[in-house]
Amino acid sequence: MGMTHELPPRPKVSQGAAGPVAQTASLARQARRLYVGNIPYGIDENGLSDFFNSTMVQLNITTAPGNPVIAVQINHDKNYAFVEFRAPEEATAAMAFDGITFQGQSLKIRRPKDYQPPPGQNLEPPPIHVPGVVSTNVPDSPNKIFIGGLPTYLNDEQVMELLKSFGELRAFNLVKDSLTGVSKGFAFCEYVDPTVTDLACQGLNNMELGDRKLVVQRASVGSAKNAGVTNVLSTSVLIPTGNGEMLPTAVLQLLNMVTPEELVDDDEYEDIFDDVREECSKFGNVLDMKIPRPGHGGTESGIGKIFVRYETIDQAGIALRALAGRKFAERTVLTSYVSEDTYFSDDF
Repeated sequence: MGMTHELPPRPKVSQGAAGPVAQTASLARQARRLYVGNIPYGIDENGLSDFFNSTMVQLNITTAPGNPVIAVQINHDKNYAFVEFRAPEEATAAMAFDGITFQGQSLKIRRPKDYQPPPGQNLEPPPIHVPGVVSTNVPDSPNKIFIGGLPTYLNDEQVMELLKSFGELRAFNLVKDSLTGVSKGFAFCEYVDPTVTDLACQGLNNMELGDRKLVVQRASVGSAKNAGVTNVLSTSVLIPTGNGEMLPTAVLQLLNMVTPEELVDDDEYEDIFDDVREECSKFGNVLDMKIPRPGHGGTESGIGKIFVRYETIDQAGIALRALAGRKFAERTVLTSYVSEDTYFSDDF
C-alpha cells in the first residue's frame, strides 16, 4: 500500500473581519470621498467632476498641479453623488463648498456616513470661506446664533436676506420638518466676521416680524454630543405661541428694503422716501413715515428699517399682507406690526 500524505490543517480565517491592511485602505479611501446631495437634474459624472476640478483650481486649494477629482459615482434616482479626490486634504478643502450653487442647485456636501478620521490625523474642514457660498451646516462654535420665532411662511432666501443686513454669512440652516419640508420657525447661522455676532443678536432680538417676536441669541454650545438637540428644545420654548402673538396696529415696520449706505446721500434718501410712500399709499391713507438714517438721530438698531403709519388698523393689515415677500431693489420685503407707542417715542 502507498503511503498517505496528510496536509497540515489550514488556519481558520474569520469571514466577518477584514485584516488590518484592508481596514486601513478602506479608511484612507473614505477620507478621500465626499457625499454631494441636491445635485442638478441630468448632470453626469464628467459635468460634476469638471465643476469641482475647475472651482478648486481657480481658488488654488489643491495640493498639487492637475485635477483633484479622480472618480464620481452618481445615484440619479436619489439625486446625490459620491466624489472621490486624489488626496484626503483635497476632500477636506472641498467641504468648504457646502451650499455652493451649481446650475441653480445649492449643493449639500458632507462626509460619508461611515467616515472615520484616520488615527492621529485631523481632517476637519479648514477655516476656508468661499466668497458668496453659505454653508448649510452650522457647526457648534461660540459664534453660532439661534434665531427663533420666525413666521413659518418665510423661506431660506427671505430669512437669509434679513440676516445678511448685518454682514456676510458663513453658514445658515433653516430647520424644517423632514416629512413636509415646512419651516419649524427657527434657524441657526454664523457670520464670516465674528464681531458681527453680538450686533446681530442685539439688532434682531425681540424684533416684531409678522405676528411674532424674534428670539435671537448665541446658541449655547455644550460638550455633550447631543447638546445641539437639547439647546434647540430648551430655547424653542421661548418662541411666542398663539397666546403671545403681536396685536395688529396702524403702524408697519418694513425690513430689508434699504441699507444704511443708501440712506447717507440726501438725494438718494429723498428718492427712497418718495418711492416707499407712493407704494405704501396704494393700500391705504399713509399719515406719516419714518426712515431712520445714519448721522441724523437714528438709533443704530433702527437704521435700515422703515416705519409707516396708516389711518386705520385695517389699512395697515392690507398693506402688511400685500407687501410681505415683494421685491424692492432686488431684496425681499419683510413686514410686521409696531406699537404706536414705539413709533411716537422713536424707540426703534
